[in-house]
Amino acid sequence: MYTRRQFFGALGRPAAATMVAATFQPAALPRLLDVLAGYAGPPEEIARDEDFWAEVQQAFTVDRSLINLNNGGVSPAPAIVQEAMKRHLDYSNEAPVYTMWRILEPQREGVRQRLARAFGCDAEEIALTRNASEGLQICQLGFDLKPGDEVLTTTHDYPRMITTFRQRARREGIRLVQFPLPIPAEDPDEVVRLFEEHITPRTRLILMCHIVNITGQILPVKPVVQMARAKGIPVIVDGAHAFAHFDFTHADLDCDYYATSLHKWLFAPHGTGMLYVRRDKIRDLWPMTPAPDTLDDDIRKFEEIGTHPAANYLAVAEALTFHQGIGSRRKEARLRYLTDYWAERLLAHDRVRLHTSRKPAFYCGIATVQIEGIDPVRLGEYLWERHRIIVTPIQHPEFEGLRITPSVYTTLEELDRFVEAMEHVLRHGLPEG
Repeated sequence: MYTRRQFFGALGRPAAATMVAATFQPAALPRLLDVLAGYAGPPEEIARDEDFWAEVQQAFTVDRSLINLNNGGVSPAPAIVQEAMKRHLDYSNEAPVYTMWRILEPQREGVRQRLARAFGCDAEEIALTRNASEGLQICQLGFDLKPGDEVLTTTHDYPRMITTFRQRARREGIRLVQFPLPIPAEDPDEVVRLFEEHITPRTRLILMCHIVNITGQILPVKPVVQMARAKGIPVIVDGAHAFAHFDFTHADLDCDYYATSLHKWLFAPHGTGMLYVRRDKIRDLWPMTPAPDTLDDDIRKFEEIGTHPAANYLAVAEALTFHQGIGSRRKEARLRYLTDYWAERLLAHDRVRLHTSRKPAFYCGIATVQIEGIDPVRLGEYLWERHRIIVTPIQHPEFEGLRITPSVYTTLEELDRFVEAMEHVLRHGLPEG
């Protein structure tokens, strides 16, 4: 006899997608939030309560004929978020110069205020962007630098951000300095020391990750920011994978510049992001798209991109409500539990290496695993072609493996299938050809 969890986990697609999309309407969100609020207990206990997470799973319209373990790239949005975006888009198209520009666009201010409350800052410090890359590039390109000036970051930072600095190097003659991080990095003092010892009299800017996208390593943002601030060096924090992934606010970071994507762990519409700039830093940071001087001190100068949809950003509000209904600490505990669930089983095998810490302060829902002697690209292809499992192959000069990122809609049965597929490769290798 099926348990409720087993039944939900076995639902097929696309029939299940049609069923969920047809039944989970906006009016269902209050009921779902009431159900979730009815579960009592500490986050670590709720993390193992499959009845609680079965309720959460039914809010999504994901395809259960495949297993998506690349939620770190871009996440599906729950049905309530999709419905809100479609509703706003339909209204926009009635007469966009009026409905979109005059009615919906001003409502972005409510979303700005809610994001600020969630991050723990002033609403006048939050810009709505299209993704973390846009927010980070606003910062990376917004500082005045001269030939010979140095910018400092690690070899583990996101490739697009490295490319941004390299273009400035080619165009303006600045110098990019990079250094490797320990794998895993479990001594915050060592991380701060590594940043500090690579600072020179020419260092003008630092870029660091809050959580490293290729390893899931959570870094000590606050002590690095405070060390650099004492030396007069701004720090841009890449929070692409952090916001709504694990529990924190701005007070835990004390940073001046922070950019994140909202379509990853907040489950907001695709193409939504957030940029934080401390209020007294706004004037001196140039926007990437030119803005009038009347906006010099206004966070909205970073949003001057021309015509853009209102629907995507307004639906962020539903994503916030959904996230808050789950509970940030419960979500963090669940994502860490899912990582432990698959990682502990695979680590029982001698040839398996995990390039991610197992200490709770340094990891959550992202981990990178390697089977020694197996090419990660070929392994990723095998998992997709034979098992319809989506993973992210990582080939880095310092390590390689598969990045695994389940989400709150991921079932334990799906992780069982992933582990079993990996164990088959451990026993038999990859098929020829």
